[in-house]
Amino acid sequence: MRPFRERNPLPIGIIGIVAILAVVLLAFNANKLPFIGGGDTYHADFADAGGLKTGDDVRIAGVKVGKVTSLDLRVEGSQPVVRVGFQVASGTDVGPDTTADIKIKTLLGQKYIALTPDGSGTLRGDIPLSRTTTPLDVTAAFIGLGQRVGEINTTQLAQAFDTIAATFKDTPPYVHSSLVGLQRLSTSIASRDTQLSQLLADANTVTNTLAARDAEVAKLINDSNLILDTVYQQRTVIHNLLVDTSAVARQLAGLVRENRAIIGPALANLEQTLTILQRNQDNLDETIHLAAPFIRDFTDVLGNGRWFETVLWNLPGGLTQGCLKVTGGPDVCPPLTTAGVKR
Repeated sequence: MRPFRERNPLPIGIIGIVAILAVVLLAFNANKLPFIGGGDTYHADFADAGGLKTGDDVRIAGVKVGKVTSLDLRVEGSQPVVRVGFQVASGTDVGPDTTADIKIKTLLGQKYIALTPDGSGTLRGDIPLSRTTTPLDVTAAFIGLGQRVGEINTTQLAQAFDTIAATFKDTPPYVHSSLVGLQRLSTSIASRDTQLSQLLADANTVTNTLAARDAEVAKLINDSNLILDTVYQQRTVIHNLLVDTSAVARQLAGLVRENRAIIGPALANLEQTLTILQRNQDNLDETIHLAAPFIRDFTDVLGNGRWFETVLWNLPGGLTQGCLKVTGGPDVCPPLTTAGVKR
């Protein structure tokens, strides 16, 4: 076989480039490859998307098992249907009678698909419209209500109620009372038109603020979940701490109970001692005050090594020199001085 350096480099380069492009293409589509893909792909039909987006979670019993991969609109008969594709992890049991529900994940309207596996075997084909549900978007409903109410001409509405009341003024009393109540209601609404408009405007401002702070609120909720998860994970440590604290309390109670005969008299004697010390506090203060000069002079006396030195003044003459007997050494005989005798 001829070595590569002796062959034409052009076909070798072309084959190399094709191989590299094939590897790159396989890398970008790895999720669609068998054996190494991201899992199994299923489809479900919904009456509407309900705010669902690609990348949203797919959960079973609250546990994330996959994500939404596609949303397509198609028409079955005269009814539009949203066909949602989602991928779940390999090995996840999805029975033939599985139901799918779009549910609200966060307060800001993020959604996810909740699967309820049912039946034995594996799901074949799409989950039909009869086994899927979509949530009611409360935020969109309130926004629509605010817009509709804001478009109402309250003055004309009040005039209409007044006209109805005047038309039915000769009706039975109970009908007249009902219409009078409606008239008062319309009058109240018309008189509070500014306040209602301000209320709706404020509600719209709050909604827009929440929508603008979607990421921050979601992070706050996720951080709260993290704190709860941490507390949940440390439940054993907290339980053991409480159990050990209870055991220590029982041991201390038993110790006090067993030594009450000793601790009681000891505390009584301690109280008497403290009473005596408190009663003689002035004497103790005076003793400490007077002891300071004595301790200073006594330290000076014993500051010369293995013997002590003192001086006696104004003694009569004729004294002989005294010697100090030192254990384990010669006698120390200091000389006499004119001022006294050192001993």
